[in-house]
Amino acid sequence: MTVDAKVTEKALRLRELGASTLVLPNAWDAGSAAVIAAAGAPVIATTSGGVAWSVGRSDGQGATREEMVAAAARIVAAVDVPVTFDAEGGYGDITATVTGLIGAGVVGINLEDSKADGTLHPVEEQAARIAEARAASVAAGLPELVINARTDVYLFGIGEESGRLADVEARAAAYAEAGADSIFVPGLLDLDTLAQLAAGPLPVNAMAVPGGPAVADLVKAGVRRISVGTGVAQAAYTAARKATLELLGEGTYTSLDDALDYGTLNGLFPR
Repeated sequence: MTVDAKVTEKALRLRELGASTLVLPNAWDAGSAAVIAAAGAPVIATTSGGVAWSVGRSDGQGATREEMVAAAARIVAAVDVPVTFDAEGGYGDITATVTGLIGAGVVGINLEDSKADGTLHPVEEQAARIAEARAASVAAGLPELVINARTDVYLFGIGEESGRLADVEARAAAYAEAGADSIFVPGLLDLDTLAQLAAGPLPVNAMAVPGGPAVADLVKAGVRRISVGTGVAQAAYTAARKATLELLGEGTYTSLDDALDYGTLNGLFPR
């Protein structure tokens, strides 16, 4: 498989940006990606939940590989910046998923270690899955693909609380050896723990949430990649619900007062 030089350039750009601090407001479709890029985001990261909802599926691999790859292709086509795609658990065949996403123009992926039943793949098993993803990227002509290895130890509350950091550290070491470029630990926002993890072999990605530490505090703790998961998508759908309730209830539409104007939005896309 031959990868276009522009795709390789975007992968290298993503790597370059990831060498410092990368703040990622997650997109979920071509429209949100275009808006986020136009607002100044140097990279588009997706949220699996938002993408799944946009195609009428539930999060947690409710969408098929084909649906997600097609969504990825639409997002890539809508922006000029690098796109890193949340591939969840790999949709069964990791090689097929990585190959399809690279074919769609994606230059980075998330690959998580949780299963649909709420348990995690054993460390060695997940390391092998990451190694498969790396091998697939090489075979597809994009060895520069950025693999953000997600572990859900904290998000799912796996094991005793006192042992979770050691579990994540062991996973980070194994995932780094397998070819991962960073470690994503949603559910962990304790700054001291993040600082300890940041001293390990992989740059750390944290998921910011309302009421949690500010970006500046996460950066001070050593976090290099900050995303918000489904947060922006939830806010957008909340705005749609609020406007609908107002229109059907009071018969007014003040909720629309601060909306982006039609011309601005329409101008983000080619004819």
